[in-house]
Amino acid sequence: MRVALVHEWLVTYGGSERVVEEILECFPEADVFSLIDFMEDRDFLKGKAVKTSFVQKLPLAKRKYRAYLPLFPLAIEQFDLSGYDLIISSSHAVAKGVLVGPDQLHVSYVHSPIRYAWDLQHQYLNEARLTSGMRSMFARIALHYLRTWDVRTANGVDAFVVNSEFIGRRVDRVYRRESTVVYPPVDTEEFQLCTEKESFYVTVSRMVPYKKVDLIVEAFSGTPERKLIVIGDGPDMEKVRAKAGPNVTIMGHQSFSVLRDYLQRARAFVFAAEEDFGISIVEAQACGTPVIAFGKGGACESVIDDTQPMPTGVFFNEQTVESVQAAVARFEDGAQKFRPENCRANAERFSKAAFRSGFLSAVMKATESRQHLASWRRIRSTLKPPMLAVPVESEPVELEVQSL
Repeated sequence: MRVALVHEWLVTYGGSERVVEEILECFPEADVFSLIDFMEDRDFLKGKAVKTSFVQKLPLAKRKYRAYLPLFPLAIEQFDLSGYDLIISSSHAVAKGVLVGPDQLHVSYVHSPIRYAWDLQHQYLNEARLTSGMRSMFARIALHYLRTWDVRTANGVDAFVVNSEFIGRRVDRVYRRESTVVYPPVDTEEFQLCTEKESFYVTVSRMVPYKKVDLIVEAFSGTPERKLIVIGDGPDMEKVRAKAGPNVTIMGHQSFSVLRDYLQRARAFVFAAEEDFGISIVEAQACGTPVIAFGKGGACESVIDDTQPMPTGVFFNEQTVESVQAAVARFEDGAQKFRPENCRANAERFSKAAFRSGFLSAVMKATESRQHLASWRRIRSTLKPPMLAVPVESEPVELEVQSL
């Protein structure tokens, strides 16, 4: 069996690259394709060479690759995948739009449909200051074209796998397709349980507008009796610093060991973004640290709120200073309910092993509906036990979520 793994771009090691890493653990023989590849730390690619598109050679592509967004659909369609039995796309923009034939199986792991082309278009235009003028008009035309292309290319996908029920609802809304939830892999072994907690709160995030780090900082600055540690860097750094009171420490980018140490010792982890999943939320719980999070998006699936048995966190319903402060106060009032051991047990549902088992099951399930494929027997024989840790019919991650 020949396997192709298609990813949008390889620039930094983030959540979607962790998924790529674990898919390569499932299919170590896969060839990797990406629009661009400017990765410096390449360990997660297992030494594989990456086949790139013409975007790789365009002027300033390394720093300004997002400016070539209108060319991405054309670029992704130039990959010749005709010699592969199984195509796996890791898609948050255009990767699922690769061209496939009738005798190939295409499984797409969708981190999200193109956010800035669909329900977040207006937020994107506001943040990019593209609300009026000629540049705004061109941006809206390009996004309209992307939406049309995005819907059409969904027909080339045999099975959608999504990183949360939240994204599953987006896939249903945009493509009118069912999907299987396989939560992203979290390296829970690197975040050990710590039961001794100190009095400070912590947030870890890249400082970009939608992460709302400035909101968290403003909320804690208004309650000087509480201490907040902020770890991360990004374009909004000065905006965040301007709102920080003396009880807020802005540490900027830190090494992994420092980040883990603060997550382990913190009283609680605070998170204000609406995320598709939110890996840092799970990493905090793996350390035994409860979470105070905005109650929308993937956080609702990875945190057990204080209305349930064995809770691991508290939700706030509005992205406002008052709502954050009220949630922190509610957490402190019921602090005895949040046990580090329960946080750790909840985080283990999202381990690397759980991802590999769930993803292989999803691929095997996809073959069942395509038994007429010429490559079907090769795919089935490759995925037969003991490669699969669980029976094909079971979906361990989803069943565990339901049991909660």
